[in-house]
Amino acid sequence: MIKIRKIIILFIVVLNISSCSSTKTTANQSKNPEPTAFKVEIIGKGQPIFYLPGFTVPGSIWKETIENLNLKGKSYLFSYAGFNGNKPIEMPWYDNIKNSIVKYIKDNNLNNIVIIGHSMGGNLAVDIAAEYPNRVSKIVIVEALPCMREVMMPNVPAESLFYESPCNKQMLEMDEQQFKGMASMMASNMTFNKEKIETLTNWILEADRKTWVYGYTDLLKLDLRNVLSKIKCETLIIGASFPDVKTAKENYENQDSNLTNKTIVMASNSKHFVMFDQAKWFYKTVNDFLVNEKK
Repeated sequence: MIKIRKIIILFIVVLNISSCSSTKTTANQSKNPEPTAFKVEIIGKGQPIFYLPGFTVPGSIWKETIENLNLKGKSYLFSYAGFNGNKPIEMPWYDNIKNSIVKYIKDNNLNNIVIIGHSMGGNLAVDIAAEYPNRVSKIVIVEALPCMREVMMPNVPAESLFYESPCNKQMLEMDEQQFKGMASMMASNMTFNKEKIETLTNWILEADRKTWVYGYTDLLKLDLRNVLSKIKCETLIIGASFPDVKTAKENYENQDSNLTNKTIVMASNSKHFVMFDQAKWFYKTVNDFLVNEKK
């Protein structure tokens, strides 16, 4: 049986490797009461700009970014099933999220899409740009490796990871106090911004436990390195310096080698949430890539 402390360390390392009037809609526009894979808040009009958050994180995290970017367009802020009060969905969780977003793009005939994705949202950005290379114009990937398992557990095949594992069983059976302690420790290792630690902790605590545990299994199994060659658009990859900027950058360079049209930049003095730790630098970097280069 894996010790709880070892589980805590595992999840911490995984997490660190690496306006206008608004309306709300869902992936399913019908009156079907069944849970949907995501909810999306839409702000503004014009070119579609997708904002994809990370694991447990609501789409609203991007509102401050929207206010500080010089982009003029229709912003889509996604929030995923099982988090932030959204009803959970069936497994496999990640694939259902991805397939639903892909279908949403097709059903709404969206083109010339810009995608900004953090952590798991960066993985989704890669998947979407590979699926629709002619519909996506640019992507920004923030703190997301194509295969974090390779860094976390070298030479461990995806097939060896499964939902009903002893590790997952123990995570599901943690009492509230144990889970809260783990969530707080994880949050403190994701940002240097102490004012944001409680917020990050609460997002974890509010998550549907099964989605949280099994969803992370999906992410550990994920390997997008083979689909990178399908992406045609220009890509900006933003990584964090913590805990070792040299190693972190090498991981991005190695894993993203099949992505041809890319730029990799590293945020100094930053943990996983670059937009919290280096906000001004982050806004300028994204603006320079998406807006200023066009001038």
